Amino acid sequence: MLPYFLREGFANLRRARFSAVASTSAITVALVLVGVFGIVGYEAAEVSDMLREKAGQMEVFVEPDASEDVQEALHARLRTTPGVDQTEFVSQEEAAKIFRREFGEGASAFEDPTFLPASIKIRMEPSHAHPDSMAQLATVIEGWRGADDVVLNQDLLVRVAQNRRLINAIGIALGSIVVLAAIFLVANTIRLTIYARRLLIRTMKLVGATDRFVRRPFLVEGIVQGFLGGTIAGGAVWGLYRVFLQQIDQAPLSPQAELILVGSLVGGGIFLGWIGSYFAARRFIQNIELH
Repeated sequence: MLPYFLREGFANLRRARFSAVASTSAITVALVLVGVFGIVGYEAAEVSDMLREKAGQMEVFVEPDASEDVQEALHARLRTTPGVDQTEFVSQEEAAKIFRREFGEGASAFEDPTFLPASIKIRMEPSHAHPDSMAQLATVIEGWRGADDVVLNQDLLVRVAQNRRLINAIGIALGSIVVLAAIFLVANTIRLTIYARRLLIRTMKLVGATDRFVRRPFLVEGIVQGFLGGTIAGGAVWGLYRVFLQQIDQAPLSPQAELILVGSLVGGGIFLGWIGSYFAARRFIQNIELH
């Protein structure tokens, strides 16, 4: 035998089917949008990290008259610099090969391609690939012995950082709006149910039922609506993301990641249903007069 509040909560759903379907649909749409915003934000972060990794590189050109010992000392110092992930020394001969490979026949216009200086390519750790920190490091490196010039793509770094902040802000703003709309609809559904049963609630309170006891069935109603909405949204977002990954020929997420994605949406639906029903039931049950 199910407890009273569970039986009554499910009965409320049957009594107000239209309102229950409306609020469940609202939760579903809200969570689908939140899921889509989350996926877009995740993919944007992946692209941003890729661009930041690409832009988080700089090249230190070695002075033409630097001895081999000076070059090795400079390379060793760069390798041990905090924030540096990887370094690669490019000799004059290797630079000439790269020049010929990239320019092809155009390289023959230079009789002596070894005019290119030796350099050390640096790739920064993602946590240190920021415009300000890299610009500051470049200024410091330029003062080191054997370093002639430092080249970095600071403009790209700035644009990547700005675009990432903008995408995050838009996603948070839109996600907050649809979540608040879903909570509002759930709360309104619970209010209508309470209003329709206000005489029974007043009778229950007259015979000694506490507000907490009266409120439980409505919490169950909201949680069930949230669970249904979250489950539908989780399946929809999972399917859409699978189709998207197939279209761009990208490997699907791991089962653990897919489980987290769907589980987060189901959990989010339960939370939305609970929070909307809790505040609506708490406020309106307390306001029901006993006389």
